[in-house]
Amino acid sequence: MELFITIIVTFFAGMGAGLGTGFAGMSAAAVITPILTTFLGIDPYTAVGIALSSDVLASAVSAYTYGRNKNLDIKNGLVMMASVLVFTVVGSWVSSLLPSATMGGFSVFMTFLLGIKFIVKPVMTTKEDMKEVSPQKRLIQSLIAGILIGFICGFIGAGGGMMMLLILTSLLGYELKTAVGTSVFIMTFTALTGSISHFAIGGAPDLLVMVLCIVFTLIWARIAAVFANKASPKTLNRATGIVLVVLGVVVMGFNLVTKLLFDMPVQ
Repeated sequence: MELFITIIVTFFAGMGAGLGTGFAGMSAAAVITPILTTFLGIDPYTAVGIALSSDVLASAVSAYTYGRNKNLDIKNGLVMMASVLVFTVVGSWVSSLLPSATMGGFSVFMTFLLGIKFIVKPVMTTKEDMKEVSPQKRLIQSLIAGILIGFICGFIGAGGGMMMLLILTSLLGYELKTAVGTSVFIMTFTALTGSISHFAIGGAPDLLVMVLCIVFTLIWARIAAVFANKASPKTLNRATGIVLVVLGVVVMGFNLVTKLLFDMPVQ
């Protein structure tokens, strides 16, 4: 019975994380972490490590799918990735110097709002529009965007995938498929770095749970990425928006349940 529950929980955790990754370049940590802690009682730090390890292959396969369909900006993605990694450390260091604040719900709430945004105001930028920006300007934009994303993620400890998607589409003027493709490309390496550091510090996780999460996230990310690359811009905006809104509502619900359970006074 315990094995059956583990499989069911990891299946739905992987499905939510995979759809979020394949459609929107969303970090698996936003979905997998609260589900594992709520239903399997896994330590939050370990759950984040499992989520990040699930992100690695799912993001890599998604990036490959987007790249094969010419929806990936590798050159500027590498520049952004380098600045994200460096300034995540800077943001984390600055955060450690300040009084702690509760920022856990930021990423999830942003996921919900971004989903609404894609439904109400779709991103209809085309590749032709993107080509109007000079390579030099795009390179500088990527560097600045990486600094901003990295610092915010390091400072509040969440929101990497969503921050990248928001900045790539809204500020840098990326076409949606290219934005997601570039985001998952970057997330592959940031997730790998994060998962290694988590396990190096916190020790090995439950291998069965980790393997199941990796497999289920990978399967659903692949399905979502294939659909996204074949869909029209209008359909993709709606599908991405719906997935983000549903995931945002579900994860906020999990967080609320967890808070109520742990904050209940002992009789």
